[in-house]
Amino acid sequence: MLVGVIVGHTWPELAQQLRPLSQVFLRMIKSIIAPIIFGTLVVGIAGHGDDMKRVGRLALKSIIYFEIATTVALFVGLAAVNVVRPGVGVVLPPAVGQAKALVEARPTGTTFLEHVVPTSVIDAAAKNEVLQIVFFTVLFAVALSQVRGKAKDAVLGFCEGLAETMFKFTEIVMRFAPIGIGAAIAVTVGHSGIGVLVNLGKLILTLYGALIVFAIIVFIPALRYSRVSVRAFGSAVKEPALIAFSTTSSEAALPKAMENMEQLGVPRRIVAFVMPTGYSFNLDGTTLYLAVASVFAAQAAGVELTWSQQLIMMLTLMITSKGVAGVPRASLVILSGTLATFHLPLEAVAVILGVDEVMDMARTTVNLVGNCLAATVTARWEGEFNPTAANYNRVPIVS
Repeated sequence: MLVGVIVGHTWPELAQQLRPLSQVFLRMIKSIIAPIIFGTLVVGIAGHGDDMKRVGRLALKSIIYFEIATTVALFVGLAAVNVVRPGVGVVLPPAVGQAKALVEARPTGTTFLEHVVPTSVIDAAAKNEVLQIVFFTVLFAVALSQVRGKAKDAVLGFCEGLAETMFKFTEIVMRFAPIGIGAAIAVTVGHSGIGVLVNLGKLILTLYGALIVFAIIVFIPALRYSRVSVRAFGSAVKEPALIAFSTTSSEAALPKAMENMEQLGVPRRIVAFVMPTGYSFNLDGTTLYLAVASVFAAQAAGVELTWSQQLIMMLTLMITSKGVAGVPRASLVILSGTLATFHLPLEAVAVILGVDEVMDMARTTVNLVGNCLAATVTARWEGEFNPTAANYNRVPIVS
């Protein structure tokens, strides 16, 4: 990452030529997602007998945790933006073409429900539509649990072998990670310049500060509840978090994160269900960012929102942010739609676009860590978190 920053700042034109290296890394990582989710989730559900109540209980507990975490994220973001007031004094530009295009791409509740169900699992896998893959795989696993005899054993054996192979595949791909990550950082700095870290610094610092506060008041207590040392969890999420930060892609970090959570002591069936589902329902960093950015837009326009108006806006964001999966520049799409709904200036989106990549690094990392933590907490709720069986020996794990 450090070499990438130096290359991007010193030789910006050369840095742009490194884009293929970062794209190759992302493509290799994304090629893992569909098979690893399918293999692990089928074995996790169908490989444990016919107790579908366990699956339903796991889903309910996951959703409860997701909603608690995202609600706290909204209020932390709301508090931060009202205290710091980063939008005061910002001059809005006249052009809103990009923002209007984002509004037109806004998903509705109906389109989100339709989006969950794939017309073709092949198409969903090709496009890495995580929620569609999970939907198909859960139904497939439930159907397989009702099959008897050699047919079930054959399919389960294949899926278990597929999952193990894809974890080894991940280890091979991760050897290319330093090159892919360095290239991604170089391209970002070369394109936007170091100045991108200075412009709109107050907004960036507000977001980063709020994310740190959120981590302290949510992540630390959740780890204490799970009885996992911060050091052990930090070591487990360190590598996937760096991938998420440098590539601004949650998908790129998912395979390694799933592998590390399993090594930490979270059962495979829980990892395979909670983490992919969380990529649509537990976007803590994105949710907090939306709270900050929406009120920032009002402040920049000189519009004073009452607390009741802000709470209504937060409720809208909480609902609409569930539909961001698979939408390009998803957070900006949701933000633009919310601003239009509340008659706030879309010009603010044009301002945010200039530094969105820097903020995207932080919110993507928090999304990733939040989903890793969700798997750990859910495993503890289920009474199945077993660090003594972990083969993750880099740091001591306490329970």
